[in-house]
Amino acid sequence: MSIDATAIAWYAIICGVLSALAPSFGGRLVRLLVGGVVGIIAATVLPALRGLIGL
Repeated sequence: MSIDATAIAWYAIICGVLSALAPSFGGRLVRLLVGGVVGIIAATVLPALRGLIGL
């Protein structure tokens, strides 16, 4: 299984921006960092999940 760095960066950016706009989770920098981490995790786990379900 290879990891697509572009997908990881894309998910990190999108999740970071979306979380930065969410007003109820601390300061903007904290939301941006949490969103980026969630995006990285999502992009890393997605290929494994796709492999498990046969896509």
